[in-house]
Order: sequence, then C-alpha cells, then structure tokens
Amino acid sequence: MHHLTFRRERRRLRAFAAVVAGALLGLAAAASSEPVRQSGYAIGTETCGSGDLAFPKIQIDMKAGFCAGLVASEEDRLKFPRSIIQVPGRDLFVVADMGGWGHTDGRLLLLDPHAPQGQRFKELLTGVEYPFGLAIGPDKKLYASTAETIFRFDPLADDPRSTVETIIRHMPGRRIRLPDGTRLDESAHPLKQFVFDRNGRLFVNVGSHSDDCITPAPITKPCVAAEGTSAMASIWLFTPPSGGVFPALGPKDPDPPHTVYARGLRNSMALALHPNFPDAGYAFLQGENGRDLPDIFKPNEEINAIEQGRHYGWPYCYDLSTPSPEFRSVLQSGVYKSLCTANALYKAPFSLMPPHGAPLAMLYYHGAKFLELEGKLLVGLHGYRPTGSRVIVYDVDDHGFPKPVPAPVNYHVSCAADPTHSFETEAGDVAAAPFDELIAGWHRVNGARPQGAPVGMTVAEDGAIWLVEDKNQTVIRIDRAAGDAPAPLPCDMRSQAMIDQLAAFVARDAQNSIRLTALRKGLVEKHCLGCHSDFGLKPGQSDAEKDKTVLRFMLSQDGWIYPGDPDAGRLRTRLRGIGAEKLMPPGGESLPKSEPGYTRLLDTADLLVAKMVPGTRMRIKSGPPQRKFFSKANKECGEIPASKVVVVTQRSAVDKPGFSRFFRPADPYLNGECSDDDGYYIRQEFLVPVQ
Repeated sequence: MHHLTFRRERRRLRAFAAVVAGALLGLAAAASSEPVRQSGYAIGTETCGSGDLAFPKIQIDMKAGFCAGLVASEEDRLKFPRSIIQVPGRDLFVVADMGGWGHTDGRLLLLDPHAPQGQRFKELLTGVEYPFGLAIGPDKKLYASTAETIFRFDPLADDPRSTVETIIRHMPGRRIRLPDGTRLDESAHPLKQFVFDRNGRLFVNVGSHSDDCITPAPITKPCVAAEGTSAMASIWLFTPPSGGVFPALGPKDPDPPHTVYARGLRNSMALALHPNFPDAGYAFLQGENGRDLPDIFKPNEEINAIEQGRHYGWPYCYDLSTPSPEFRSVLQSGVYKSLCTANALYKAPFSLMPPHGAPLAMLYYHGAKFLELEGKLLVGLHGYRPTGSRVIVYDVDDHGFPKPVPAPVNYHVSCAADPTHSFETEAGDVAAAPFDELIAGWHRVNGARPQGAPVGMTVAEDGAIWLVEDKNQTVIRIDRAAGDAPAPLPCDMRSQAMIDQLAAFVARDAQNSIRLTALRKGLVEKHCLGCHSDFGLKPGQSDAEKDKTVLRFMLSQDGWIYPGDPDAGRLRTRLRGIGAEKLMPPGGESLPKSEPGYTRLLDTADLLVAKMVPGTRMRIKSGPPQRKFFSKANKECGEIPASKVVVVTQRSAVDKPGFSRFFRPADPYLNGECSDDDGYYIRQEFLVPVQ
C-alpha cells in the first residue's frame, strides 16, 4: 500500500475509533446519574474539536467562541506535565513530564492524540533531571532542557536515547556552590526555560537560588549569587558558530561560552521573542515571577522588555521601582546606588501583571484557527491564588509590545469579595497594559472541575492551542466553539461560616487545642513562615490568637484539609512528600532525620484533622464503587467511593429514618447542588466503623 494511502486509512480508522469511544463514553454517562470524572473534571457527552481531534469538553470559563477538550489525564499515567511542543510536520507532540520534584523522575513522552485513550503516550527518555524547556531549533530539530543542560534528540527514532546530542552543559542546577563558597543542595529555581532567535542564538533562564536573597541582617553587600560572569537570576546568551547550529559536545569538549544578557530577573519561566527579533525595536519579552510576599496584591508580576546589559531589579527592587527595604544600605552606595530610582543600569518593568499570577508560558499566537488572536501575546498564569489560574491575551503594537494605558487599570480577581482590582504599587494606582482573558475562570467548582494551573503552552500547525496543566496532570486542547459562551460557574469555596464552625470545634476540644499549638510552634513558625505566606500572623498576637489565625488560614486553602479524613487533604501530601507537588516546607525531606520529634509532629497534624469534627469516624462500605448521599430535603448531593472516611454526627438520623447524618465530605465528591450544607445523609447500611 502506498504510504500516503496507508496514512489516510490509519487516520480514518483512528477517527472511527474516536467516534466509537465517544459513543461509549456517552452511553456510560447516560447509564449513570453521575458524569464520568477524569483528573477531577466532570465529563459528559459534549466534545470540543472535530473528527479524531474531538475530545471530551470540560467546563472551564472561556471567551465566547472557544472550548477546551481533555486530551489526556492522570489516567494516562501523566505525573507532572510541564511543557508541550509539536513535532514539525506531524500530528504528534512531545511532553516534558517532570514526574515530581525528585531530581531523576523526569520523562519525555510522545503524545499521539489520535490514538485511543489510555494508549496516547510513549516514553522516549526516562531518568531525566527536571525536564522543562522544549523548543524547535533553527535546524528544525527538537531541543529540550534538564536542570543543567540543553540537548537535542529525534523523538521519532526507534531508539531516541541514541540520538541525544548535548549542546550546553554545566549550567547552575539543583546543587550549586555560590561565589562565597556556600553550598546549596536545593537551589530554588533550577528549571531551564530557553528560546532561539531567528539567527540561532540561544537565550536561557538561569533562575535565582532563593526567593529574595535575604540573609541575616544587616545586609551590606550585593546579592552574591547575582553577581559576576555566571550570575544567577539572569538570562544567559549562547551564540552558535557560523551556520547558526550548535555542535554536539564530546566528552572532552569545553563548554560553549556565554554572556549574561540581562540581570535582576528572579525566574524567567515565560520568554517570548517577536518573529522579527533581533531587528532593531522588536520585542524580547519576559514574564517575571516576583518575590513572595503574604499580601495577595503585593508584589505584582511583571512583563519586562529585555535589553542586553540591563538590570531588572531583583532582589533590590520590585513592582515599579519599589526598593526592597532589606537592601537599603546596598542602594545607598556602590554600583547599585539608587538602582531602583536613578540609575541608568536599571530598567523598570514594561507593564505589571496580576500579583502572584506566576507566568510560566508566553507566546505570540500565529495560526489560522483563531484570526481574532493573530499576532497577540498569550500568557499562562499558573499561580494558585485568586489572581492566577488563567490564560490572558494582550493586544500588541507592530513591534510586539503590549499597549499600556493610564491608571487606573483594572483586572479580574477570581472568587474574591471584590471581583476587580486596579494595578497599584505603594505609590498608588499605576499605568499598565490591559488584557483580555481566554480562560477567565479556572477556580475549583465542587463536582465540576478542579482548580487549574496552566504551565506549558504551544500553538499547533492547525492553529489549535495546546496546554499542559500540572496540578491535575492534564493535556488540554483549545478549539473553536459555536454560540455564546456558557455562563461562568460559581465560586464554590469553603464558606466563612464553615470555617467559623470548624475553628469552634477545635477550640472546644482540649487535645486538639494542644495539637494546634504544637503545629503552630513546631511547624508553621519554625519552618513555614516566609515560604509564600505568613499564614496571617501579625506582631503582637497572643498565643491563642496565633493558633486561631493559623488554623483559619489552613482551613481556607483549597483542598488542604478535609475534616475527619487526613488522607484526602493536600496538607498531608505536601508535608510528607506524597505525589507530584513540591514538598512543604522546602528541605523537608531531611527533617525527620535531622530534627527529633518531626515525624511525631506530622502525626499530630493527621490527628488534628482526623478528630477536628465531633462524631464517629466511619468508612464507606466496600462493594459497589460509589454511594449516593443526600441533603435533609432529599436532594441528591453526590456519591462517595468505597473506603472513604466520613465523620458521622448522628448514627440514626433523627429527621431522616434509615439514614446516618455525617459532616460534609471531601469536596470533590459533591455534585454542586448542596455545597452550602454542613451535614449530609447516607443510608446506614453503607457505613462501617474505621478499623
């Protein structure tokens, strides 16, 4: 059979298989009162896309004319997907899956979206340390990064590992030695994002070693890690030899030389070059992940217009020229005197972006599918706070720069009491580039979807936009949709009244009060303050006030605590390093050995959660996979899988004979109909005591 005819026949068969799979999925959904769930998304019969690129439609709040299809999920054995790119000329994609934060768990995978579900991935390379960046080079080959290297390989080869050619190595990675001799076993930002310009030059993110380079006071010297010819918190430039392609490095070849192209950039995970760069005046943009501060609206993230030789502020300034108070003496003399306010070395941000949004992907859209996006700048915001979890779109000028307008400039805040906020610094409202939202609402909605965290993003040759999303281990494809956009889904967070009730339960239980104090002193204050948050603690609070503040903070976080069932919450998985998310606190893997009593402290956290609600902990009986539960008014509220734990407050419910009353379950099992209730009812025969 002729190759072209064979490919057409294979595509026809794949399309037929996709239709059959969709029909079976629809029949399964129709046969059940509950939709199928994948990676926390409720999957119905609707699809997004067409032919064998039609995937189950998921409920994400999107701009009219767009829809999102779920291509792959944790059911496809994805672990921690971070980036994606299309193999040139093929309907295949390479996905970088870090596997977690273990340094050799990474994989590069080949995704065939036309294959049947569950068979879409093939492992290309395994044992890769922190794979992240993916790009097509000037030679049309596929390039990837580890924590210390850039390499190219052939993803279609019979043995991809045999085609690996390293072109850059020995960049600062996970384990580093600072210029002053300090050794770090875990640098804060080891991931390498990179981009090629049209001349084949290579620009690589070398992230900062810490959040803010703050050392014990007084700070009188510049940040040592950000200085010199191998500065971190910078963008490095590698220039290829004539011909524009880097040679493969042999075992004894020297590392290629580099220059520090730009400094003072905490972590450049979002980089975008205008197609005409490096012609004069065309944009080289960077999305800055700013330093951590507890205030939800401070500091803002930044879009920086990168120019060679300039300094962009970290760790001495943030926002629009706001000096970091910890570096006051450094800013009073020497090369960084008045850096943030009156120094030609410094270049202020081109525009601010939503605070704590965490931009991890940035590109110019070019494609035939979405003409309204042509040439515009797309940015994925990964951050978990209400300012993140979205994809935004900027209008740009002919040279690729967004278009700032005078203050005030408002942006949308998801699931907040005040749904809009203006860009501001300590000096007040400031000018900024306004943006539209391609994905506006990706907050968790009980029974419908989890909170989204977009990371990698690429535009396929057909113009569709592909995303990888690491919090829920998914690959998502954005396509055209007919009609008006569906109404946004509601904010479905734990209510303040619910938090008040849970806090009161703990306060009335002497043993749990003791456990909370131990956690606050031994864990939060000792290891966690400053790692993204201060937990709401303020100077001058009494011990009782501190306990109450810390508990309320933990209860308000998405999915940290499900009362009665410590195994279901993210607090336990983060503290014990279970799953793909980063261990909390940083360096926590060494604490059980180095700190007496630390393991007992983790057990105390489990006990606090398990015994938070007065009642009897009972397990859902094994047998059929799920058990329905109801409200007092007999409204169906969801189904709980066998073996899950609930806290029963009335074994024989007074107002519903034959049922037991239990406290609200782990929220993912609610269907959205009863989310404001604090108690539910399940048939008595479905429950057995916890052993």
